[in-house]
Amino acid sequence: TSLPIGTLMACTWDPALIERLHRLEGQELLLNRVDCWLSPGMNIHRHPLCGRNFEYFSEDPLLTGMMAAAVVRGVQSVGVGATPKHFAANNQEHRRHDADSRVSERALREVYLKGFEIVVKAAHPAAIMTSYNPINGRHSANAYDLTTTILRDEWGFDGLVTTDWWTFGEHYRETKAGNDIKMAAGYPERIKEAYEKGLITEAEIRLSARRILNMILKID
Repeated sequence: TSLPIGTLMACTWDPALIERLHRLEGQELLLNRVDCWLSPGMNIHRHPLCGRNFEYFSEDPLLTGMMAAAVVRGVQSVGVGATPKHFAANNQEHRRHDADSRVSERALREVYLKGFEIVVKAAHPAAIMTSYNPINGRHSANAYDLTTTILRDEWGFDGLVTTDWWTFGEHYRETKAGNDIKMAAGYPERIKEAYEKGLITEAEIRLSARRILNMILKID
C-alpha cells in the first residue's frame, strides 16, 4: 500500500491520525512477514534539492520527532519493530558516504538530534539506523559518543543499532562504538581478526550479540 509521503503526513499536525495509519501499516507488514521496518526517515530539511526530502517530515525538529513517534507507536502496536533513520545529520544525498557534516554540539543537539531524542523517549523504537556520513570527521557508525554516550546513556535507548547498507567504516570499530549489526552482511572474519589482535574484547562482542538476541525475542 502506498502511504502519504512524510512531508504530507507532517502537514496534518495530527499525531493521532498518523498513529492510526501506521497501525494499519504494521498489520500489512505482518501479513508480508516483515519483522522490522526500516522507517521512519526523519532527517531535517535543509535544502529544497535534497533527493529524499519527500521521505522526511520537516525542517523543524519538534514536528519531526512528534510525527516519527506517532509512526513508531502505530507500527509497533501490532508487534513489528520500527527503525528511525538516519542517525544523524544525513543532510544530503549526493556523496553521502563521505560528505562530512560539520556542526557544533549545540546545533547538533538542538536541531539534528532533537527529533531522534523525542522518538526514543516518546515511542521506544526497537532499532535505530545510523547514517553513512561522517560528522565532524568521524563516520556516525564509528562514533561512540553518538551511538552509546548520547543514544544509550543519556536518552536510555535499549534497542538495537544497525548501520545503513554497505557503510565504509571498519566493522570492529562500528561494533566498539555501539553498532550491533553491520548491514547488509558484515565482515565476521574481520571481527575475529580484530579480536585476536586485541582490538576488540569478547565483552564488546557479547554485548552486541545480546542486543541482537533481545531484538529477536521482542519481535518473534
